[in-house]
Amino acid sequence: MSELTIRPFTTADSLSVTALWQQVFPDDPSRNNPPDVIRRKLKVQPELFLVGIAGGNVVATVLGGYDGFRGWIYHLAVNPREQRQGYGRALVEVVEKQLYEMGCPKLNLQVRATNRATVAFYQALGYAIEDHVSLGKVLE
Repeated sequence: MSELTIRPFTTADSLSVTALWQQVFPDDPSRNNPPDVIRRKLKVQPELFLVGIAGGNVVATVLGGYDGFRGWIYHLAVNPREQRQGYGRALVEVVEKQLYEMGCPKLNLQVRATNRATVAFYQALGYAIEDHVSLGKVLE
């Protein structure tokens, strides 16, 4: 296991992050096109766009957001060859700390219902399934 360094995203990471997301999120809708997600995130709270570096490579990412009411975690991704080494947990802990320091009282995240392994991962970190209906509207 290589030591993980967590730092804010830089534009030099763009190609590596894009490749990671295409590998980890192959079924994402077109609105989640990696270059578009990167561009949009860099306009809003870019300090909450973190990458994990191991062995000189981007092996993990997480995006955070806070609107003054709730915080959100998005796009937690760990290269499949690097999973189960604590990298995902480490990224979540760092973004949780950043959001807490911003005054965030509660975090939310969404996981596809069919992605049971990811649900179990977050439950192990203290997240609970809540009795809510998730609604969405595409604005494109």
